Amino acid sequence: MFKSSRGVLALLIIALALSTSLGLVTAQGVTELTILWAEWDPADYLQQIGNDYEAETGIKVNVIQEPWGSFFDRMAAEWAARGDSYDMTVGDSQWIGQAVEQGHYLDLTDFMVSNGIDKTVTPATLQYYGEYPAGSGKYYAYPTEGDAVGWAYRKDLFEDPQNMADFEAKYGYPLQPPETWAQLRDIAEFFTRPDEGLYGVGVYTQKDYDGLIMGYQNVFFSWGADWRGPNNEVLGVVNSPKAVEALEFYKELYQFAPPGTSNAFFAEMNDVFISGQAAMIMNYFAFFPALINPGVNPFAEVTGFFSGPKGPEGDRYVALGGQGLSIISYISPERQEASKEFIKWFAQEEVQARWAAIGGYTCNINVLESDTFLNNTPYNRAFADSMTFVKDFWNIPQFGELLIAAKDVLHAYVVGGEGTAQEALDKVAQAHHEILVEAGVIEE
Repeated sequence: MFKSSRGVLALLIIALALSTSLGLVTAQGVTELTILWAEWDPADYLQQIGNDYEAETGIKVNVIQEPWGSFFDRMAAEWAARGDSYDMTVGDSQWIGQAVEQGHYLDLTDFMVSNGIDKTVTPATLQYYGEYPAGSGKYYAYPTEGDAVGWAYRKDLFEDPQNMADFEAKYGYPLQPPETWAQLRDIAEFFTRPDEGLYGVGVYTQKDYDGLIMGYQNVFFSWGADWRGPNNEVLGVVNSPKAVEALEFYKELYQFAPPGTSNAFFAEMNDVFISGQAAMIMNYFAFFPALINPGVNPFAEVTGFFSGPKGPEGDRYVALGGQGLSIISYISPERQEASKEFIKWFAQEEVQARWAAIGGYTCNINVLESDTFLNNTPYNRAFADSMTFVKDFWNIPQFGELLIAAKDVLHAYVVGGEGTAQEALDKVAQAHHEILVEAGVIEE
C-alpha cells in the first residue's frame, strides 16, 4: 500500500511537471494577489480596480505602495533575494532591461499576443513599457499607467485683450498656445515680468534623479537628436549639432523661469503655477489633476493644457513617463497564471475605460480615442495626442550609470552656466561611450 501511494504521488508530480511545461497550470487555489507600485494617486486608483476584480472573481488584490525615493530599492532588494513577496509590479519603463536580462520578469509575449492584448494599446506605449530588447517583439509588461510631459498655461493671461494686442505687435503673430518651440520661447519671454512676480515658463531642472533629463528630452528629440545611433553608437550622436542647439535652447528657456526652480521637478512645477509665478509649466500629465481642482489651484477655472510643440524641422516628441505591469518570475506557476488572468481582465476595454474614468492614464487605443475619454478632463485631449509621439531614455541595465553621467554635466551648463553646450555634450558622449564599451553594448 505504501509503495502504491508513492507511485500515485510520483505520477501526480510527473503530471504537474508536464502540465507546467505545456502551459496547462491553472490559477486554482490562488485567493490573493499582491502588486508593488510607487506611492502616488494612480496606485490608489489601481487598488479601486483591484477591489472591482475581487468583487467579480473573489480574488483579493493588494496594491502595496512604496515612496518614490525608495521604490526601486525595495524592488531591487526583492529581485536580489529572488523573492516572491509580490506577484506583480508596476515598474518604471527604464527598469525593464535590467529586469529582463537578470531574469526577474516573466516573458509575457505568447500570453499577450495570443490574447490580442498587444493590439489594444498604442504602439509607442507597447514599445517603451513592454518590449525588450527594442524591436525584438518580446514583451515583459502590459502598458498600464501612460504618461508624458505636457503643458499647462494660464488662459486668463493668454486671452487678455491687452496681452493679445501687445504680443502680436511685438512678435507678428497671435498669442495662443504654441505650435512650435520657437513660439513657446517667444511667449515665455513675453510673460517674464519680474516686477510683477510673473515669469514665462517653468521647466524641469532637477538633478537628483532624472528630472532635468526628462525636461531636456522634449527639445532634444524634437530637434531630431537622439541618445543613440542605429548601432547604439553615441559619439557624434549625443553631441551632434542638433543636440547642441537643443541644449542651448533649453538653457535659454531656463532664463525665463521663476526664481527658486534651479532643482525643480513635478512638485515645484505645480507650485510655481498655483502660486501665480508662471504663465506656463511643463509637467507630467499624472500631476495635472491638482491643477483642475479649485481647492488646490486658484487658477483652476482658467487653466488650459496643450501637448508638446514641434521642433525646427517639424519633429515632435515628448518625454515618456509612466509604467508597465510585469509579473515577477519567482512566484509559483499557479500565481503566475492568476496574475495573467488579472492582466487579461484589466486589459479589457470596458475595464480600461473604468480605469481612465477614475483617474488612471490608460494606453488602450479605443479608450484614448473615445469621446468619453477626450471630454472627461481638460487635459485628456492633450494626453491622448502626446501618447502617440513619446520617446524615452535608455532602458538597458546600465541606464542608471548613463543617467548619472548626463544629469550633473547638463545641470552645470543649464543652471550653473558652466562652459558651452558643445563642451557639456562632448563630456556626456564620451562618458556614455565608455560605459557602453565596458558593458559590451558597443565596441571600442
